[in-house]
Amino acid sequence: MRRAMTSVLVTGGAGFIGNALVRRLLETMPEVRVVTLDALTYAGSLDNLADLPDPQRHTFVHGDVCDARLVEEVVRAHEIDTVLHAAAESHVDRSIDAPMAFLRTNVEGTAAALRGARDAWARRTWIDDPPRFHHVSTDEVYGDLGLDQPPAREGDPYRPSSPYAASKASADLLLLAWRRTYGVAVSLTHGSNTYGPRQYPEKFIPVVIGKALAGEPIPVYGDGLQVREWIHVDDHADGILAAVTRGAEGRAYNLGGGTSLANLELVQGLCAELDRLRPDAAPHARLIASVPDRPGHDRRYAVDAMRARLELGWTARRSWSEGLRQTVQWYVDHPQS
Repeated sequence: MRRAMTSVLVTGGAGFIGNALVRRLLETMPEVRVVTLDALTYAGSLDNLADLPDPQRHTFVHGDVCDARLVEEVVRAHEIDTVLHAAAESHVDRSIDAPMAFLRTNVEGTAAALRGARDAWARRTWIDDPPRFHHVSTDEVYGDLGLDQPPAREGDPYRPSSPYAASKASADLLLLAWRRTYGVAVSLTHGSNTYGPRQYPEKFIPVVIGKALAGEPIPVYGDGLQVREWIHVDDHADGILAAVTRGAEGRAYNLGGGTSLANLELVQGLCAELDRLRPDAAPHARLIASVPDRPGHDRRYAVDAMRARLELGWTARRSWSEGLRQTVQWYVDHPQS
């Protein structure tokens, strides 16, 4: 049975995954009104909201997700029945250098969003489905996997390695605490490494493309054999929407793209695609340069997405080759500053 939504709040909707959620909601659910709450820090930009489909159904609110009273006001004023909580600090390297910012946004911000939504929803009587708070989490909460271990499954112990992963694990636990203590209806997704257009330039794939186009060394940590599973941002957004509309309340779902690559293999694939688009500068792989590994660098992430396939009817639809080509083309057409 599909859970109905009429008014959705996307926190962090001017960022990467949040913006994809805003777009997919407007593209695929004509009955839904969408509100974006975003502080427009370094990783969020109004440019990401400039060409939305059916923009009259979208409202932007400039504000901090750590402000519980503001969240409450937005949820009440716009009669929000679903919160998609995507606002987060997400770059592992930044979390190593400045962990406290991650605790504020990812932990305090999640608690504030939960509090604000719960306080607003407590003022109304719900005839149909109760309102839902969905948290966008990460596969990194499961921690490092050995190369011979099976992919992580929902319910596996949390073993976060970085301050970023620990802050997201903490947010997951806050979500479950609000469900148990305050009766908030929730759901949760753990997405694998996400790629696609409009990603902030500090992330791995935009960095590789940007360095290659500039003719600069392409940094690869250590031996480059760290393995990550990749999912296109539109597939990730569709999985989140499937979880919140078709998923069981209180349930967690892993969202994996099904393509696992060593970092060095990924960089070589990006260089090959750039060779095709910019043959005058080929071979771009000559720019690959090993740099000292970062502290606590996990060797492998992977998730088992069987629950999402069986219960939600969701699977990643975009092939890696298609997604790679489309993503590289977008960054070639939109040089990053």
